[in-house]
Amino acid sequence: MSILIEKKISQNQLLELCKEHFDTMVKFVVDVKTGKLVAGSELHSDAEQILLSKGANQSDLWGGNLYPWKDEKNRIEYTSLINIRPSDNNYGMEVENHSIQCEIKKTVEALLLGSDDHMA
Repeated sequence: MSILIEKKISQNQLLELCKEHFDTMVKFVVDVKTGKLVAGSELHSDAEQILLSKGANQSDLWGGNLYPWKDEKNRIEYTSLINIRPSDNNYGMEVENHSIQCEIKKTVEALLLGSDDHMA
């Protein structure tokens, strides 16, 4: 169940997204230009395709994983196969650019789970 998210979802909705495939985490792809996010896909590439079909630019899309039950500093993993893009100066699965990581974190916290939020 991949969903395009443009405004903050509830913790119950986040819980449902986690349960869909992985229980303890949810995969997401962020459009760092528009601040939109797709979450809940089994593969990052599925979420990426949704954003591309909505007119997103490939170079603005970055994948990662959210572990809602971990502490705030360890919740977001900036790793995905879709991040391997030498044309965008990213040579590995992890987002290497700190500014892009900050944009991802800002979007994830605004739409999925804020830094002060805790899953029950």
